[in-house]
Amino acid sequence: MSPLATLSSSPPSAPDLDILGDQITIHPSGFVEPPHKQDEDQERNLVEHMARFRESPLDFLREVSLHVSGTGWRAYDDVIGQPIFYPGFTDNMKAMVLRTPMLRKRIEQLAGQRAEVEEKQGMFGDGSERSGKKKRRKEEIQKSLQDVAADLTDGMICKFESKRFIRGAYYLCTQLLTRAYHQGIHVSSEEVLRLRSVAEKAVEKNHSIIFLPCHRSHVDYVSLQLICYRLGIALPTVVAGDNLNLPVVGSFLQSAGAMWIRRSFGNDALYTTLVQSYIDTLLQNGFNLECFIEGGRSRIGKLLSPKFGILSFLLDSVLSGRVDDAIICPVSTQYDKVVETESYISELLGQPKPQENLKDFLSASSVLSLKLGRVDVRFHEPWSLRHFINEQRARIDESKRHSTLIDPLLSSDRTRLLRTLGFRVLSDINDVSVVMPTALIGTVLLTLRGRGVGKSELIRRVEWLSDRVRAKGGRVAHFAGAPTSTIIERGLEVLGSGLVGEIKNLPETTYYAEDRFQLSFYRNMTIHLFISEALVSAAMYTRVKQGGGPDNQRISFQDLYHQVSFLSYIFRGEFIYPTTGLLPNLHKTLLGLESDNVITLTRSPSPSSSLVNSNNNILSAELSPSERACGRENFDFYCFLIWPFIESTWLGAVSLTMLTPPSPSSPTGTTSSRANQTLLPLRAVQEKAQLLGKTLYHQGDLSYFEAVNKETLKNAFQLFEEEGILVRDDSVSATRR
Repeated sequence: MSPLATLSSSPPSAPDLDILGDQITIHPSGFVEPPHKQDEDQERNLVEHMARFRESPLDFLREVSLHVSGTGWRAYDDVIGQPIFYPGFTDNMKAMVLRTPMLRKRIEQLAGQRAEVEEKQGMFGDGSERSGKKKRRKEEIQKSLQDVAADLTDGMICKFESKRFIRGAYYLCTQLLTRAYHQGIHVSSEEVLRLRSVAEKAVEKNHSIIFLPCHRSHVDYVSLQLICYRLGIALPTVVAGDNLNLPVVGSFLQSAGAMWIRRSFGNDALYTTLVQSYIDTLLQNGFNLECFIEGGRSRIGKLLSPKFGILSFLLDSVLSGRVDDAIICPVSTQYDKVVETESYISELLGQPKPQENLKDFLSASSVLSLKLGRVDVRFHEPWSLRHFINEQRARIDESKRHSTLIDPLLSSDRTRLLRTLGFRVLSDINDVSVVMPTALIGTVLLTLRGRGVGKSELIRRVEWLSDRVRAKGGRVAHFAGAPTSTIIERGLEVLGSGLVGEIKNLPETTYYAEDRFQLSFYRNMTIHLFISEALVSAAMYTRVKQGGGPDNQRISFQDLYHQVSFLSYIFRGEFIYPTTGLLPNLHKTLLGLESDNVITLTRSPSPSSSLVNSNNNILSAELSPSERACGRENFDFYCFLIWPFIESTWLGAVSLTMLTPPSPSSPTGTTSSRANQTLLPLRAVQEKAQLLGKTLYHQGDLSYFEAVNKETLKNAFQLFEEEGILVRDDSVSATRR
């Protein structure tokens, strides 16, 4: 295909908006950005719309004045949502939280329990005044707990106090963001208009919008707040870990919407109830909320399994009836390049996570390079949490359908409901995620059979991958009409020479993966679209690797089904599968691969009697002649996508030999001492597994260095624990085989 071909072959879609400083620009479908010289680059001029003091001090001061004084849209007066940013907001919110029946009941309960303990210890004596002393002591404890709750509340809740502050904060954050992401923030006009409409209806019903974004960078916090501010939607309260509550920065973020919570609640009943009371108060009064469904940031590019902590509080608020309803809005945030990837790689290779430091974040060379591209934020169609609960209620077993509510005391029902909610949100995020040019380039470079690729072949494979993304229902970032060669050049510029190497002194410019580990972050942004094809291809490889003719590489449907079932089970904690079930999805995937001429299916002329294959009469699968003729490039693409995860799980299994118990004949003393010797600290086991993986990689027994990353190994150990292969004793922070 010609280098001048474009990535646009799908039906027209809604226009994009990009937000750059004070300016919003519409990029309709079919928009072709005209070529410009360096000094005429329109995108750079848009960034420079935010005046720099050194370049134009008068314009800089004028813009600051406009934001502080609140001229035009900057006033943030006509906001869709509940009133925020007024003097006394914090005191009002604090009072509402402390008045909640749940919190008052918990304080009374804890005070009573403590008084009972002191009574048993004989602290009130045995005389007639015993009852009075106990009552007075209980009141003292209650007062003390109320003071503790008040202090905890003050340190936790967000403090929307000053509009002048938020105007200045918007300007400051936009300055910082556009210095890094010079192409701004892109959103879909259709999604934004729908979100505004939903927000208006939510205000009428006094319902909150709960934004549930994926989490890849600290920039996630900023981008959604900037969008809401610029579009006139009430800023959400953002659930944030108290590790970010740094001096000065912490109070700034709290005034801009951060709600600080501990990373772990432990057995602190008062704190747990206080968090639930605050969330209840927010939702009962229609204040918007934002929390990250994955908990922490994804260090590997793809979505992580949902964390159910805060999600459990949100579900309980509505499930219990304390809150009538809330609107769930899954959000996808994608980047041309993520600022923190270098630090992620260090963590994944086993180095301790450094303490959060704003200075290091802002002073990173990648932040100051002004070549990080753009941020792309997409909003899934919001849906009612109450309606979701009712839908799940309808699926309760027949014996439970006589009940009008799911009994919150039935933990199995509640756990199932919570898990379904978490994975529903992740699925919605994947549905609206946009594949960025850097992800296309990274995926192509890491799924090559050879060391590198020429520019023309890179263009061809990026176009092929873009078409496959769209065919799978995915989205490719709007560059409609722009030549693929131009898009690739921009993507390579954003990735930089540290990730993608370039050799120019050849007949054709050739590119290769310079830092495969870091580049895998961008490859993993696409894997969710092709996970079914990857599993089928990996299963078929069990026969393809044997070589020989087609007959020798053919796999029966029964064997293929069992192999795919095994792999799906192994990776259930890594990937999000289609909700249709294994067998229907397998049939759909096989038909899709056949349609793409990757495989050839052999069918029975008569209906199959097998329950496993009763619908499609497929007897076997094999590579198609055309796929063999092109060197298995499409089949290998799917295999190479998932192979690092296969190798990581294999590495985790091999590393279990370190936990082999001593031989009974060894002079190790008593049985209890031998058992104790099989206990090892979990962190030490993971570090040894990574060391083993690095050794095997450099000796040629592992093909992918990213297989040694900490996250996938952790998932492998979690799998082994669930299967009963490992026993973990958290009381001694050790693992036992």
